[in-house]
Amino acid sequence: VFQSNQSDFAWTDENYERPEKEQLIVYELLLRDFLGTHSYQALKDTLDYLENLNISAIELMPINEFEGNESWGYNPMYFFAPDKYYGTKQKLQEFIDEAHKKGIAIILDIALNHVTGNSPLAQLYWDGTNNQPTNNNPWLNPTPKHPFNVFNDFNHESAATKYHVYRFIRHWLSVYKVDGFRWDLSKGFTQVNSGSNVGAWGNYDASRIAIWKNYYDSMQAVAPGSYCILEHFGGDQEEIELANYGMLLWNNLNYESNQNTMGYI
Repeated sequence: VFQSNQSDFAWTDENYERPEKEQLIVYELLLRDFLGTHSYQALKDTLDYLENLNISAIELMPINEFEGNESWGYNPMYFFAPDKYYGTKQKLQEFIDEAHKKGIAIILDIALNHVTGNSPLAQLYWDGTNNQPTNNNPWLNPTPKHPFNVFNDFNHESAATKYHVYRFIRHWLSVYKVDGFRWDLSKGFTQVNSGSNVGAWGNYDASRIAIWKNYYDSMQAVAPGSYCILEHFGGDQEEIELANYGMLLWNNLNYESNQNTMGYI
């Protein structure tokens, strides 16, 4: 139900201090599968269990409104609404407030490389003949610029897209007081056309660096110390520059971890 003139949520986490990024121990979970009741209320009621694991942060796989209910959430439609499948806006705020009182940070996994065709960002400027965004779509590329794209590819050099992301950042860091974002497929935030060449896609990209520094600065302006975690898998030169700027990056240690668990050298 749409409600105008909503009252602000009464936060009680005034003593909360965000954990230092070097001290993050992150528990990533999909709310749909983590709990049978898949609700913010049930997750709030489970915080003692999570706290006993000695974690310092919970990363929620995408909870902004996505197509359907049975999904990991990487098929986003709307970026400002928490998905109704998991509960209300207030219940999400209550969960974050309670987590903060336990010293646990909340990180949102967000897919802003792409958007589905049911999003108004696609439908407002849609080429039905070719089943793709129009050439004058302010946010989306008519055809993707990199080989791993799904759905419709954002143009992050567009002023309209940048404004959209700035609003997204401010909304979630202020209205919900989340502590940062894990950005899905961050290497896709590029207008350099690599086509189907995966290797070329990972080459140093000064434009992509500038885009990410811009978004990181926007986050810090709203919430100093907020976490910017990139699923980047780019070249060393690019990742080092992003890390030195303050961003955090994934690394794939699956092979080494499996060797360790099997007792191999």
